[in-house]
Amino acid sequence: MSWLRAIAVSAVLSLCVVAGPASAASSFRVVDITTRDGVTLKGNVFTPDTPGRYPAIIFITSWALPSIEYLAQAQQFAEAGYVVVSYTPRGFYTSGGAIDTAGPKDIGDVTEVIDWALANTPADPARIGAAGVSYGAGISLIGAAFDSRIRAVAALSCWTDLTYSLFGNQTRHLQSAGLLWLSAELTGKPSAELRQALSDFFANQNLDGVISYARVRSAATYLERINASRPAILLANAYGDTFFGPNQLSDFFTRLSGPRRLELRPGDHAIPELTGILGIPNDAWTSTRRWFDQYLRGVNTGIASENPVQLQIRGEGSYESFPSWSAVSTSTARYNLSDVHWWSNEGDLAAGSQASWSSTIFAGDDTVANGGVVLLTNGVEAITGEPPTAWIPAVDRANAAVWQSEWLTSPRRVRGAPHLRLTVTPGSSGQTTVIAYLFDTDWSGTGSLVTHVAVTLRDAVAGQPRVLDVDFPATAYDVPNGHRLSLVIDTVDPLYADKAPAFSTVKFSSTSSSPSYVSLPLK
Repeated sequence: MSWLRAIAVSAVLSLCVVAGPASAASSFRVVDITTRDGVTLKGNVFTPDTPGRYPAIIFITSWALPSIEYLAQAQQFAEAGYVVVSYTPRGFYTSGGAIDTAGPKDIGDVTEVIDWALANTPADPARIGAAGVSYGAGISLIGAAFDSRIRAVAALSCWTDLTYSLFGNQTRHLQSAGLLWLSAELTGKPSAELRQALSDFFANQNLDGVISYARVRSAATYLERINASRPAILLANAYGDTFFGPNQLSDFFTRLSGPRRLELRPGDHAIPELTGILGIPNDAWTSTRRWFDQYLRGVNTGIASENPVQLQIRGEGSYESFPSWSAVSTSTARYNLSDVHWWSNEGDLAAGSQASWSSTIFAGDDTVANGGVVLLTNGVEAITGEPPTAWIPAVDRANAAVWQSEWLTSPRRVRGAPHLRLTVTPGSSGQTTVIAYLFDTDWSGTGSLVTHVAVTLRDAVAGQPRVLDVDFPATAYDVPNGHRLSLVIDTVDPLYADKAPAFSTVKFSSTSSSPSYVSLPLK
């Protein structure tokens, strides 16, 4: 959660508070909830006015946002017959304590907030739910592992593996981690443990300690506990989430044993849910309402009988549904990488077998191919439907390798996570980074970014080849007839802290026994 989004949402919701938070159907109050260690959590409660027991939802705010974040949604849920308790996690704004980053103290707080709700509201102990966006989503998921009273979860723009989120493919995510640190310092009180973990992260030292810190704060670590309790879990995220990439969710979803649903949409972190937070109907919050009505209120909304995987096609408003993640694609198309031709400075993406080859680029300099700016670049796509673009002829072939397919005679409906296999040999340095971008390129050379992935070879040795086998982030993208696929690989991207050393080289190669290729999952 960035400080920019925090400011924007807080400003709009402040207007909601001035306008009046409650209606005739529900009552509203601001509350203090004191925890076992004496920390006071700031929150608010909506309660239906009619006497009786009601299902309850615990809303946990996003990173760097106060408890008014869910004001509009909380009121709507209360009017529908829910008790809704929203609170600001410890360390943020006027809540006491220090930021625990979904650690043991935060998870203990979830249980204490539920205890408080049962003691101070007409909440039904058999019908408790937890929900949130971003930080609140992660805490809700882990909370369900440790408190079996949570029977339903809506985790929006969530993470399940914090190590992958910060450090996917051994590559440090610079912009997203930097915004998390900055917004924590501006709006809260980071713990000494958090400051140490972030200091080590940015200094590229004690990364094993950073990974240990992140593992404790990952729902995937507690999957067995979650499956033992079997809460109904709704997961939602964006294809272009620069904080919490979607592949971690598909893996987690597949391993869940209870009622489950996975929804992926275009955009970046927390952008698909943003209009709903402001009280404007949107798909993510409509699903959340249907999910809780089904599993907490006992109302048959039909969501339990629908296919559990829902993918919104990029550039379209339509959805495709699937019975499982493995059913998302029905075939694959493999494009082998050819030698880079001297007359064009690019290679081919072709279906046939390729002869052995190698090609070397200068590393350490960026090109026009990049992943954009955290939150903004992919966030614009959620609003406009237009993906990030780069003009492929402008890619500096000295600092990047480029392969392109023939012009397509039929559409390629990419569904799932494309795969890259590539042999990489660092030249004068050992550790190096490569970033692969897959584009949909039109006749003018304008490439629309389908997906991209960064990989850092931390234990590489200069002159010794390494075979990369890596998945791109999952997507749902239709490459039109008459366009072609472009693969660009360079060594620097502003999204990431790791990059190839300046004045170094990287060689790419392929042999009959170890071919280099891109594999597309297709519908």
